[in-house]
Amino acid sequence: MRRMSLSARVAVYTSAVVAAACLWATERVVGQESRTGTGGANLQLVDDLVVGNRILANEGILDGLGHISVRHDQRPDRFLLSRDLAPALVTAADLVEYDLDGNPVNAQAPRGYQERFIHAAIYRARPDVRSVVHAHTPSVLTFAVSTIPLRPIYHMASFLVPGVPMYEIRKVAGHQGMLVNDMRTGTALAQALGDKAVALMRGHGYVAVGPDIPEAVSRSIFLDVNARVQLQAIGLGGTVNYLTAADVGPGGGQTAQPSQTTQYPRSWAFWKERAMGR
Repeated sequence: MRRMSLSARVAVYTSAVVAAACLWATERVVGQESRTGTGGANLQLVDDLVVGNRILANEGILDGLGHISVRHDQRPDRFLLSRDLAPALVTAADLVEYDLDGNPVNAQAPRGYQERFIHAAIYRARPDVRSVVHAHTPSVLTFAVSTIPLRPIYHMASFLVPGVPMYEIRKVAGHQGMLVNDMRTGTALAQALGDKAVALMRGHGYVAVGPDIPEAVSRSIFLDVNARVQLQAIGLGGTVNYLTAADVGPGGGQTAQPSQTTQYPRSWAFWKERAMGR
């Protein structure tokens, strides 16, 4: 085999470098274009929303259905939500910017979730809310079809102390079906939620809100834990001791206010590591 001349080797090396540079430039442009659906939102906010999707899927809160959104940090009258996609598959390129009527800001945006109106109506009604989760978690669904109220069992579920209202879609005059797929049903859900952190949706699931993405994710995870423990405690018979306002008052290390943070920061890092494999 003939040895390649020095000039030929230099030419090959140069071509490889140029090709690599072109690939890097292309990926950079693609990466920038993938952000256009987020309307200039803070990149950390975008990353947190992607991670939030992955965490909720990894922790068994969401399956192929359900979704999490975040209010835009530059435009409080808009929010970010994935296109119609399973949460475990969401990337930054899949995020779509919506207004508070549930309409995509970009008319060419891909198809979104039918129930994006859940998010739009809650953001419109609750200026304090910056993240919304809608899920069909089986443990919580049990209480969404029962007259037994979902109540706080342990300190990480202190956000349930103010109460957990039930949304009944059959009360929306003329509506058929179980989906919150327009602003009329979304507004009715927001009204049922009121100033609370969680509302059950009869025969459907729940909605949880928070002042940021980690808090909304945390509440969804601990809501699931609380529901499972409550079911087990009820099954034991006897008296179940639920949390009261006194348990989460000043000096208790927790708060029952829906607009304040109750999650421990280290939980988010742990869930992120487990979901993203980083």
